Amino acid sequence: MKKLLKYLKKYWLLAILAAGFMVAEVYVDLYQPRMMQRIVDDGILGLNNNGVSDLPLVVTTGLRMLLVVLAGGLCGLLSGVFANVTGQNYGNDIRKACFEKVMRFSFEQTDDFSTGSLITRITNDVTQLQQLVMQMIRGFVRCMMFFIGGTAALLSLDLSFGVIVACAFPLILIDIIFVVWRTNPLFTVLQESLDKLNGIIQENVAGIRVVKAFVQEKREKARFDAANRHLVDTQFTVQVMLSFLRPVMNIVLNIAVVGILYVGSYQVRQGDVAPGMVMAAITYISQILNGMMMLAMIFQTLSRGLASARRIQEVLNTESDIVQDSALGTETSGERGSVCFRGVSFAYADNGKTVLHDIDLEVKPGETLGIIGATGCGKSSLISLIPRFYDATEGQVLVDGVDVRAYDPAALREKVTVCLQKSELFSTTIGDNIAIGKPGAAQAEIEAAAKAAQADEFIRQQPEGYDTAVAERGMSLSGGQRQRVAIARALLKRSEILIFDDSTSALDLKTEAKLYEALRREYAGTTKIIIAQRIASVKDADRIAVLDGGSIAACGSHSELMATSPIYRDIYDSQLKEEATA
Repeated sequence: MKKLLKYLKKYWLLAILAAGFMVAEVYVDLYQPRMMQRIVDDGILGLNNNGVSDLPLVVTTGLRMLLVVLAGGLCGLLSGVFANVTGQNYGNDIRKACFEKVMRFSFEQTDDFSTGSLITRITNDVTQLQQLVMQMIRGFVRCMMFFIGGTAALLSLDLSFGVIVACAFPLILIDIIFVVWRTNPLFTVLQESLDKLNGIIQENVAGIRVVKAFVQEKREKARFDAANRHLVDTQFTVQVMLSFLRPVMNIVLNIAVVGILYVGSYQVRQGDVAPGMVMAAITYISQILNGMMMLAMIFQTLSRGLASARRIQEVLNTESDIVQDSALGTETSGERGSVCFRGVSFAYADNGKTVLHDIDLEVKPGETLGIIGATGCGKSSLISLIPRFYDATEGQVLVDGVDVRAYDPAALREKVTVCLQKSELFSTTIGDNIAIGKPGAAQAEIEAAAKAAQADEFIRQQPEGYDTAVAERGMSLSGGQRQRVAIARALLKRSEILIFDDSTSALDLKTEAKLYEALRREYAGTTKIIIAQRIASVKDADRIAVLDGGSIAACGSHSELMATSPIYRDIYDSQLKEEATA
């Protein structure tokens, strides 16, 4: 918990002020019964004035009581303000720290947590922790002041009243312990249920077109209902357990009040205490037991907050497994834009299945390498090792003659740009989406990149051109338009190595041909690695690597592969037949 507490340190003064004003408010509440006792005993009954009422005393004490109450209300208001400022700022800092940490996670780590879980942790779990901080600053101070101060005040009236508190306290403590014991494990289950529900919502909102296209609304509704039912059932169980708290405490409180009345009436008849003292005692015991009831609610918040704190700490304690290995050295060979795979094998951590086997491949600076192969043969896995989206299980991946593990990840990704098949666009303008590749780029640079990507023409046809707003995830554009905007974003960066991971799949052959012509003309010195399903997309590359079952089956130019590679010829012939059939 030390990692979470450090975010609270800079708000310590605000927290102390909140607690201090709460102490003042409770002190006022504890002082009021004494004033009421004086009004009853001296002002109304006149016990110290031979039974003669003292109206001026009633008025003056009443006015003082009103001023004290106003002062207490002001203290309570200030306590709430300072506690809320502390809690909100603390939650804000934790939320930003979690988001920053998630941004540094590798793909595998993000998958391990799941998108729904990360959303829940950064939103709901942080909110629970925020509530816990505010409760501890205000509620804990309040209930402990009521318990300790109220008990002391009650005993100062008459020690026999303390016996009633001593009898009531164990019953309340047993009630609190029982409820906390039963509900504490459920809060972790509750948050995990929320993870699952958020995951389903995120999947369905992102894939709503697929759901509708395949008429799967009923199926997805059933999935949502099942997850939601589990969440509701867990919440219901928690609420049922918590519902034991207040009735039991109210019963104990009423019994204690009856006990005070019984003992007090007996002592009043004996002349040992005054009626006002009995009224003060009833108020004090109500404050004590209400403080205990508040403590029970704090324990509930504490249990839920600690469960959330553990989940947040899991995020904050997870260090990215993509870190620089400075022991490898970063002295480059001088071949800017070169890529080399030496004995590379790779397996995903979740299933341990090896998808790449002993890859040896070298890409020279400025060369265009095409990669082709059947679906699932490892093409995307291979290029994901270059910018270190994943690390090779065995062997080395070198960029500019340096092992990628020796680079700072940010510095490596400045050298390498990956344009993916799935074009992720953001809810901003088309121009801003392109400029993500080079923050601060001039408008002329953005337009030049769009022209090379064959996107300029359709962009200018938009209502506001480059200033046209893009809907969430780019859904206001067609698939081909999204791909061209993403390609323009990659081209604008002008990195040493440009990787197209089947990122022209939504383009027609004519547009694709124009794009590659622009790449040859304007990006001749850039190393280009092009993954494609269509041979037409890579046949003009300097070399083409054929992947089969996670290994390189052949590598050469189009003509060489046609002469020497049966696998390449099979792909070529099958695509020719498809075109002929079409």
